[in-house]
Amino acid sequence: MEVSVLQPHVTTPKSVGKTGVLIVNLGTPDSPAVPDVRKYLREFLMDGRVIDISYVSRFLLVNGIIAPFRAPKSAKIYKQLWTETGSPLKYYGHVVEQELQKQLGDEYVVKLAMRYQSPSIDAGLSEFQKLGLTDIVVVPFFPQYASASTGSVYEKVMDIVRSWEIIPAIRFVNRFLEHPKFIEGFAQIARKYMAAYDYDHFLFSYHGLPQSQIRKGDITKTVCQFGECCSTFHALNQHCYRAQCFETTRLLVKALGIPEGKYTTCFQSRLGSDPWIKPYTDDIIKELPGKGIKSVLAFSPAFVADCLETTIEVGVEYKELFEQAGGGHWQLVESLNDSPIWIETLIDLVKTA
Repeated sequence: MEVSVLQPHVTTPKSVGKTGVLIVNLGTPDSPAVPDVRKYLREFLMDGRVIDISYVSRFLLVNGIIAPFRAPKSAKIYKQLWTETGSPLKYYGHVVEQELQKQLGDEYVVKLAMRYQSPSIDAGLSEFQKLGLTDIVVVPFFPQYASASTGSVYEKVMDIVRSWEIIPAIRFVNRFLEHPKFIEGFAQIARKYMAAYDYDHFLFSYHGLPQSQIRKGDITKTVCQFGECCSTFHALNQHCYRAQCFETTRLLVKALGIPEGKYTTCFQSRLGSDPWIKPYTDDIIKELPGKGIKSVLAFSPAFVADCLETTIEVGVEYKELFEQAGGGHWQLVESLNDSPIWIETLIDLVKTA
């Protein structure tokens, strides 16, 4: 399927009164070439909400160590991910942009943006500004809120619009893990695999975060213990990323009728030596075959579009790790991508934000 980029709208009096919809995903390099990957890593990791240390320390770490040495390794992995249509994350983003525009109709102007790289948040908001839109809805593509993802999108949007002479009403979608159609979207994909194979275990792997970021978000300074505190979801831990992930798992487990004891929630993609939220996915995988678990259906419900962390990390690298530990059958539940129920979810989010 060939995807065309939506062209800029023409400014006319008819554009006044329309609603701008900015859908925002994390981002992707422009190509799997080392220079483009290095550029992406620098922009991504220089965000103070991603690596929350002093600017000088972050600058030295990212530009002196991470970007120079990690870019060549990451570029090789991105080449595995790349398809004829380019980055899956960007490809599906444009498909969703077009379908959402079609479904919402002429009263809305939909633009895809990436927090890092292109198409930029600045470009999308600039078009909204030229159109004189009445209000804007910003939908970060992160089911669970985290300062390093959703919070970073909020900050970038506000940094841009604060210089505007006329700032329209802006509404943000904070999270959508509880949305029934989001849950049903992943459940629909999982059911086709569950109908074809009797899995011993179900693994729910989410992107990790440093424990320090979770701790900073606990305004009570007493709730987050990085353990059983996430066994229920309530007012005091509702903004905790870890608690949101465990709640996402519980909702999916209920929708799929998975018995207690047959599933695990864990966290992947950690960086550096500081403690990240546990349990770690790779540690869990190594233990599963020793417990008699020979087949696993793996979910990655922190991502709505297939990307490096889903297709390669969970789908390929963790499969190899499981097999090396003595496991047999490993299957990834792909992301929502451009599924009809994901479009329906977005329509609901836009209209009720």
